[in-house]
Amino acid sequence: MKTIKGPALFLAQFAGDDAPFNSLDAITKWAAECGYLGVQMPSWDKRLFDLDKAAESEGYCQEVLGKAAENGVTITELSTHLQGQLVAVHPAYDAAFDGFADPSVHGNPDARQAWAVDQVMKAITASKNMGLTAHVSFSGALAWPYVYPWPQRPAGLVEAAFDELAKRWRPILDHAEENGVDICYEIHPGEDLHDGISFEMFLERVNNHARCNMLYDPSHYVLQHMDYLDNIDIYHERIKMFHVKDAELNPTGRQGVYGGYQSWVDRAGRFRSLGDGQVDFKQVFSKLTQYDFDGWAVVEWECAMKHPEDGAREGAQFVKDHIIRVTERAFDDFADGGTDDAANRTMLGIGG
Repeated sequence: MKTIKGPALFLAQFAGDDAPFNSLDAITKWAAECGYLGVQMPSWDKRLFDLDKAAESEGYCQEVLGKAAENGVTITELSTHLQGQLVAVHPAYDAAFDGFADPSVHGNPDARQAWAVDQVMKAITASKNMGLTAHVSFSGALAWPYVYPWPQRPAGLVEAAFDELAKRWRPILDHAEENGVDICYEIHPGEDLHDGISFEMFLERVNNHARCNMLYDPSHYVLQHMDYLDNIDIYHERIKMFHVKDAELNPTGRQGVYGGYQSWVDRAGRFRSLGDGQVDFKQVFSKLTQYDFDGWAVVEWECAMKHPEDGAREGAQFVKDHIIRVTERAFDDFADGGTDDAANRTMLGIGG
């Protein structure tokens, strides 16, 4: 067994224009002061990180890593959640998602997609330059508007969507293979890869590509009323990254999983700061440890009520309290009487 690394913090929800959240130097110092050993980097936020430079210059990458190390943390992974989303966008979401892209490609879906693919490719190259072996992204979605089968879906609609999704991602996955980097899709509502079945549909279409893997985040499974522990049993060989995020689902006679178009704080299902929701993290950490997951436990703070700085500080200690330092020997070694092949055969009555 292996010991999970951590705690680490995903910086996307904390980056801002005010100190200490507006520069790599300040935010990494702050994260270390909160108790974190690592940070996951949003590759799109130029206040913290220049993706173009990172893809071109190993020297720049060493500067970033050196600054983080000087402040007491390591860079655990790069994220392209926003850019990955734009690899596949249904026209219904064109206006909503344009803001994720560079202004030069707004209003031009084809150019926006090409920009997004280039961004993810650059992030993979940058990951290699930084010595990172895992990268997190969203899959994007073409079929999501049709997630509920009413009106009845035409035959072949979903299959065509997943064929196209795989076609768009296959060159990116091949680039990841060339650079020794796993792409870990965050399995997430709003993405075509939103549960185990949809991940399997995609995985089949990319021919079980070795670099096609998962980021495990139990909060998204709680909100779908899925068995998030069984999910680890099923997919542990593909789980290469881990977001530690809590959630709760409290359905009533008035609303359930879909939430009735309410704001986050008024939904039956909502994200919570660590320890305030329903995820059994003792079992989550136990199962991941059982299956030799040795990646980072990365806190992703999302809560409609608690202040983010409180959530961050509490989250660091929460992860520390849940990481299992694995044992180097069996608990009953004290009772080992010693044996050999002959003794074993005698015990079984097959000696001679």
